[in-house]
Amino acid sequence: MQVVYEDNHIIVVYKESGEIVQGDKTGDTPLSETVKAYIKEKYQKPGAVFLGVVHRLDRPVSGLVVFARTSKALSRLNEMFRKGEVHKTYWALVQPSGNPVTSNTFVTATHWLTRNEKQNKSYAYDREVTGSKKAVLRYRTIGQTERYQLVEVELLTGRHHQIRCQLSTLGMPIRGDLKYGAKRSNPDGSISLLSHHVEFIHPVSKQKIVLDSPLPDDKIWHNIAFFDK
Repeated sequence: MQVVYEDNHIIVVYKESGEIVQGDKTGDTPLSETVKAYIKEKYQKPGAVFLGVVHRLDRPVSGLVVFARTSKALSRLNEMFRKGEVHKTYWALVQPSGNPVTSNTFVTATHWLTRNEKQNKSYAYDREVTGSKKAVLRYRTIGQTERYQLVEVELLTGRHHQIRCQLSTLGMPIRGDLKYGAKRSNPDGSISLLSHHVEFIHPVSKQKIVLDSPLPDDKIWHNIAFFDK
């Protein structure tokens, strides 16, 4: 676990791919428990450590996760996420099915997503269908490797597997994401989607917090040629 930012009210950590944020039926130790143990040891806290989960990342995704260290921060962060006041930017390595895109201009994509619980998968439609929820994101291409393009994504809604599903529907499956159309898996079981940037007004101090994630320990992320802005 890598701590990117911490104070008395919040802690932001880098999640490795493969880690779960909260406990699930697998019984694997979640990131939240690892953070609690870190806080307990560092600050010599007796008894149970309070830690509030305000958002999640899919297990194969890496990047920044924000936790609340106090109930005051938790309630305020929950409201900020609900209102869209926490701004997150994702980076995804994709393999376009068409011609490569080299534009830094943001494009807005809108779909309606349905969720199949048994498959743990979402499906995208160009129009509203029964049981669907509107999903909106903005994306632009900011770099490339020999075989992949680096797409920057801003979520305007928060739906199940939204980035994975929408990019796949747009003909840009994420590297390693077999569930959504990638041709092969990544050696470590990850998908090349990174919660790269987060910014928000601190729920207690009201200072602006702006944070960037480290890059995953995979050489492809360190060989990206970025386009000139």
